[in-house]
Amino acid sequence: MPVVAEDVPLTSVLGTPRAGVSRHVFAGGNFFMQRIFNRYWNELGVAALPQELRAAAERTVAHLQWEAARVAVDKVEVRAGRLEMEVSVENLAGHKLPTASPSRRAWLHVEVRDRNNRTVFESGALNAAGSIPGNDNDADPARYEAHHTEISSGDQVQVYEAIMGDQAGSPTTGLLTAVRYLRDNRLAPRGFDKRTASKDVAVVGGALDDSDFSDAGDRIRYSVALGDAQGPFQIEAELWHQPVTYRWAENLRRYDAAEPRRFSDYYDAMAPASAVVLARATASK
Repeated sequence: MPVVAEDVPLTSVLGTPRAGVSRHVFAGGNFFMQRIFNRYWNELGVAALPQELRAAAERTVAHLQWEAARVAVDKVEVRAGRLEMEVSVENLAGHKLPTASPSRRAWLHVEVRDRNNRTVFESGALNAAGSIPGNDNDADPARYEAHHTEISSGDQVQVYEAIMGDQAGSPTTGLLTAVRYLRDNRLAPRGFDKRTASKDVAVVGGALDDSDFSDAGDRIRYSVALGDAQGPFQIEAELWHQPVTYRWAENLRRYDAAEPRRFSDYYDAMAPASAVVLARATASK
């Protein structure tokens, strides 16, 4: 927190200039909204200057990519026509990842390519609409993706998120209709004990009984059918982060009002850039 050289007011309204004030920045994690404010700056009447919004978004992304998570690919073997491996994710933050608004999610994108650089297997790709192929909640608002301990098909995706439920037990993105979590497998911080955590921060769903999900991170086994593909095989595992998910944006379309219609238009225009890679790891076999 560097000290500012000149006297500065502590507030923008009736603030008295003071000496010895230190500068501090909370980077946060929502680069997407910063970019929306910048792109539609004039239409939204944003007070911050475009260059300030651009710098803030870049600072947010840099913070996420340097200090949020670590990914590793281990125990890679080829046997009986399959490529077997483990992908592990470690949360470097002092809180759950992702945190804050339940509109956020993180997920693993894993791709295997053969000797000709042909994709043999892919799970967790992001498409231009901001959705993830194979993710149940993106395909159907009444469903949500299971927490996986092993993935053997491209339509299975390991997604770290909080899914809220309404009084009937159905998934919802409405903060006023949500009464509990149906699933919360967000990556836990160091020192977090999922067995003794209080109800308001508890792990909910399949991750609770997953012995490979703890404060040390999460470890998932991948088993890929190789068919006639020939090695050596190149493996890339990425952890992605999306501040406003496809389902949260899509559910706004049911409302016949100017504000949700406007946001839907913004989201559609910027969905391809709605997520960033937090961490990446590669391996070959």
